[in-house]
Amino acid sequence: MALLHNTYGIAARNFTAYPEMPDARALVDYGVRMEQMGFDSLWVWDHILLGVEPNFPIIDSLTLLTAIAARTSRIKLSTGILVLPLRNPVVLAKQLASIDQISNGRLLMAMAAGWYKREFDAVGVPFEQRGKIMDENLDILKRFWTEDMVKGEWPHHKIPAGVMYPKPVQKPRPPLLIGGYVDRVLKRAAVAGDGWLTYFYRPESFAKSWAKVRDYAQEAGKDPDSLMNGSQLPIMIGKSRAAVESQMMEWLGTEWDYAAWSDSTKDSAIIGTVDECVAQLKEHLAAGVQKLIFVPYKYEMSQIEIIANEIIPRLKTFQA
Repeated sequence: MALLHNTYGIAARNFTAYPEMPDARALVDYGVRMEQMGFDSLWVWDHILLGVEPNFPIIDSLTLLTAIAARTSRIKLSTGILVLPLRNPVVLAKQLASIDQISNGRLLMAMAAGWYKREFDAVGVPFEQRGKIMDENLDILKRFWTEDMVKGEWPHHKIPAGVMYPKPVQKPRPPLLIGGYVDRVLKRAAVAGDGWLTYFYRPESFAKSWAKVRDYAQEAGKDPDSLMNGSQLPIMIGKSRAAVESQMMEWLGTEWDYAAWSDSTKDSAIIGTVDECVAQLKEHLAAGVQKLIFVPYKYEMSQIEIIANEIIPRLKTFQA
């Protein structure tokens, strides 16, 4: 599997703050536009339920990616992240293999164990077992994608004989990044996954956890240089840091969550002039980030155009 160095993704606004509703057709058009603007990958958020008071309406991630796959030809299709324990792994293996077929091999999946207990309760999946279910589901996914016949018993699944074709286009299978923060998750990213995806981390926090991921891979007899990573970062460009900081912090404090047990923080925000933003992003690249995934302020097109036309070209020169 190819590494992700010098590639740049963009997030999609498939969840909104109630009473605003996400516009499914506009999101598909957005995916087409992001491909035209040269972004390497499009990243959608994944939940089935999200919030109560307030709640956040959300378009299903895999349905949206399928629609975008049918309208595009180059951009990679990604989740940041898919809540894997909520999904039946046999059904999901079929869905993802089909999306990889439709897109001609453009899936770049990131998955995690999840955090929102109400969502697990509503779906009927035991929240306290989500880590073990995650590991089980990962194993089943990978086996269906790479083996002619799958047989086995797991705590939650018994498969006497399962044959699934067609396989994904990508060989041996689509890459799987693992999202999360704590050590056991970083180990899962290193050993069971193909690398790590993180969310709203500062450079020093990224470097600390990435070193752990690499160490876990080494301990397991896996080449740490074969691992991929990506970092999702909020960004707002303006005339100066002072001119935009208060707006950005208000948005990040209103529509986003930060796990108390992680180094995820709104202080990771990339803020300021183009020069200032480029300098801040270079710190992330220097810390070992391979793929930057931009979460632009309120998904404003004016922000996205600056990222595509002024920021990414300078970062590519830095990484060349």
